[in-house]
Amino acid sequence: MEQAVNKRFVIIGCKDTDKEAIARPTITYGQDAWRRLKKNPIAMISLGVLVLMALVALLGPLLCGQDFAAMEPTLKNLPPSAQHWFGTDMLGRDLFARVCVGARISLLIALVCTLVQVVVGCAYGGIMAYFGGWVDNIMMRVIEVLMSLPYLLVVIIVMLVLGNSVPSLLVALCVTSWCNTARAMRGVILQLKSSEYVMAAQALGAPARRVIMKHLLPNTIGILILNIATSIPNYIFQESTLGFLGIGLQPPDTSLGVLISLGQAAMEFYPLQLIFPAGALVLIVLAFNLLGDGLRDALDPKLRK
Repeated sequence: MEQAVNKRFVIIGCKDTDKEAIARPTITYGQDAWRRLKKNPIAMISLGVLVLMALVALLGPLLCGQDFAAMEPTLKNLPPSAQHWFGTDMLGRDLFARVCVGARISLLIALVCTLVQVVVGCAYGGIMAYFGGWVDNIMMRVIEVLMSLPYLLVVIIVMLVLGNSVPSLLVALCVTSWCNTARAMRGVILQLKSSEYVMAAQALGAPARRVIMKHLLPNTIGILILNIATSIPNYIFQESTLGFLGIGLQPPDTSLGVLISLGQAAMEFYPLQLIFPAGALVLIVLAFNLLGDGLRDALDPKLRK
């Protein structure tokens, strides 16, 4: 009877050798964040748009075969055509090439300012949080003094002293921009400093520099990525605002803000000279903001499964 039952039924289940096997492979925090980011169609479309805009900004003048600075008085204020894809401006310069170069300059300024903000903010905030005490008090007072300065007044003074150029604009934008990052890093590192692995490293005699660089800062990568994703569009918008107001770069230097300012002067009769650079600015800033929202959701540890 027992043999008949064994023939009719098959015992299912795992083998003894498979009882300790892990059914789901382990993935790192970064891999899990990338997996969740890929499931966000809006964020992935925004990432694709940013990559495309960066390529166009770098290769656009080569693709259209036009020099952004070449002036042709006989070809001024032309509408879009096969030769001039966005038309020409009031001096006969190719508008597509100028928008590409302007977007390149605006992106370069934003990337450099964000890099300075992250490096200085991380280092400053890490030192404050790790050493604490009177070091933290003095360094925090410095931040409070810098943050109390009117931003626009600081930019105007720096531009007046150093002149209207890309390096002076970088200095003007970076004078106080790192303060918020330093304060955010200080709060995060204060929480991490009481972790067991940090106390174990300190007990083993690890120097402060190693503890900060190897144990504290790597665990703030998620916050830094969000900070970068939100800072880049802010800098692009700030640079464009300063250029539009006439405080930032000045012709013959160009940027999206400068092009929008020039397009605004010709808006009544030639609106495309304003629409194209303004549209590029809106598209870049919107894509960065949507990508930042997707990164915020992807890097949230509460959503990790």
